[in-house]
Amino acid sequence: MMLSRVAETIYWMARYVERAENTARIIMVNANLILDLPKGIAPGWDPILAITGSSDLFDEHYAETNERNVVKFLISDKFNPGSIVNSLVTARENLRTTRAIVPRGTWEVLNDLHYYVEDNKAKGTSRKGRFDYLTHIIRSCQLITGNINDTMSHDQTYEFVRLGRNLERADMTTRVLEVRAGNLLPKLANELKPFDDIQWKSILESLAAYQMYRRHVHVRVRGSAVMSYLLKDKQFPRSIVHCMSEVNNCLRSLPANEASLRTLGRVQRLVYEVNVKDMKRPELNEFVNNLQIVLGDVHDQLLQTYFQTERMKEKLPDSSETIGDKADAAA
Repeated sequence: MMLSRVAETIYWMARYVERAENTARIIMVNANLILDLPKGIAPGWDPILAITGSSDLFDEHYAETNERNVVKFLISDKFNPGSIVNSLVTARENLRTTRAIVPRGTWEVLNDLHYYVEDNKAKGTSRKGRFDYLTHIIRSCQLITGNINDTMSHDQTYEFVRLGRNLERADMTTRVLEVRAGNLLPKLANELKPFDDIQWKSILESLAAYQMYRRHVHVRVRGSAVMSYLLKDKQFPRSIVHCMSEVNNCLRSLPANEASLRTLGRVQRLVYEVNVKDMKRPELNEFVNNLQIVLGDVHDQLLQTYFQTERMKEKLPDSSETIGDKADAAA
């Protein structure tokens, strides 16, 4: 038997570690994309704010959407609860309260990473030091994930780590597709744009998917193939189908899973039934909006079933709101 407070804390810890890694990667990829594309075609920094869902909050604190302001906002701004620094502060605080059930090495890596991002945030916002700073974050987050996978008992506590990680991954995949792919898809049939291949490649790189795409998809980088891979590939860890398969396996190891599995089935049907061939921008927007709504329903069902209801107190007692929940609500 485990406390629902512990389950919720572990769930949010995993989400925030994954969020920090994802944010670091999209900043790095966008900076490289701007260098690769000619002026007038490069997307600028607005899409990164749209992907993270923080455009309105950014506008409240900054007058100009330029590289310096956006990078600072996403890395270290104290007013942005989803910044890398704040995400890792929240993840660390959640893990600090549950250190007894998580491998010691996991705590040590996350604690070191927390101090690194705080002490070196000026380096992260400069062009000269940004690559090393973001690379360190990505690798440390992956080390945390690997440490948990390899040294933590695969019990119910571990299943809540996997639930948080895979829902966060799926959320980021949908956000990248909505913003970046939506801007590339033609409004009219046979409409072509220059440098599309570079931009589709950047979408794959934003999700650490480019090398595996080239290995398993034997066609050049193009819109429908990229979307199909990121939505439906069963073997790539950040595809929607793979993430939802992981969530399904986790839920089947937990009690009182009926409602959550039914909600998850709606996500899986949406993805399996969508036809990405010749998809246009309005169709993609509608599909992704529906997918994000149902992913949100899965998250809400987890909160209701395992963290907030009287029903689970016998199995998961002592439910309470965690720091991660408060921070996510503020976002």
